[in-house]
Amino acid sequence: MSFNSFGRVFRFTTWGESHGPAIGAVVDGCPPGLSLSEADIQPWLDLRKPGTSKFTTQRREADEVRILSGVFEGRTTGTPISLMIENTDQRSKDYSDVAKAYRPGHADYAYDAKYGFRDYRGGGRSSARETASRVAAGAVARAVIPDVDIFAYVSEIGGDAIDFARFDPAQIGQNPFFCPDAQAAKRWEKLVDDARLEGSSLGAVVECVASGVPAGWGAPLYAKLDSELAAAMMSINAVKGVEIGDGFAAAKLRGEQNADPMRPGADGPQFLANHAGGIAGGIATGQPIKLRVAFKPTSSILIPVDTVTREGEASQIITKGRHDPCVGIRGVPVVEAMMALVLADQKLLHRAQCGDVAPI
Repeated sequence: MSFNSFGRVFRFTTWGESHGPAIGAVVDGCPPGLSLSEADIQPWLDLRKPGTSKFTTQRREADEVRILSGVFEGRTTGTPISLMIENTDQRSKDYSDVAKAYRPGHADYAYDAKYGFRDYRGGGRSSARETASRVAAGAVARAVIPDVDIFAYVSEIGGDAIDFARFDPAQIGQNPFFCPDAQAAKRWEKLVDDARLEGSSLGAVVECVASGVPAGWGAPLYAKLDSELAAAMMSINAVKGVEIGDGFAAAKLRGEQNADPMRPGADGPQFLANHAGGIAGGIATGQPIKLRVAFKPTSSILIPVDTVTREGEASQIITKGRHDPCVGIRGVPVVEAMMALVLADQKLLHRAQCGDVAPI
């Protein structure tokens, strides 16, 4: 069995390898008649693409998307939408040592144990290069949910967190870290650059907020909105933890502290808090959806690490090539894309079952 697809009604499948000729996605279940062109997809890919600063991998990829099917005269046809992104700057020779020994923290050994065979060029399908396909598919998903606003940002790198008292959304696009705190972004320049120059890497926390999600999206018990979001985020390369709303901090609260009190409002209940992150019982409450995603440090580093060869002999390895000193930075548009993909799917699921139900 292979599991390269995600979603139920709005479903996408990614294909391709890091050092193959191209990568891409096929999006199925998209409603017909939506306005869509390469120009709608490209800006999101430009946010994720490599080589944009010294704080990301220096692999140079234009990441230009081509729509091969599913769109006619600028509108979706309701048939599968095929998206392709060519790989133009592969350097497979950088991975000659990886062919002989496993990189600790990477998927090398796990893939070999599962398949008895692996593509060692940049990790093949296990490479974060695959996430470009998700970002392209996520741009299509945004066309399905035009009234939902999604934005993500980095809130922490290497244990150094932003000060929410200085939170300024306008700053997110003004620095290479997607950081809403100008002072933190300045600190991170040295933090990330020092790790890069030392041949090491840092982890990061990315937070994402979706506003405009109507109450009712999400399907109990096994398509809960929060469980679908958790699965989507955990499927991203290097992600090791997801929190919805207060997450683990909720375990430290008393019941009356964790409750989200309600009062009558002009357009339905007015919530006085959002500890639940906009989801209750797996269903959206109409409040902003909030989540946090933890990215581990990039496993490809220039510092020698103990490992074993494919033959089981003790060895050490350093990973040559061009790698992100903090993969969480470019994870921001990927987190946004996965949020959009889940919400588009949940919108269509809700419409299919409850299309005639009048909102409270």
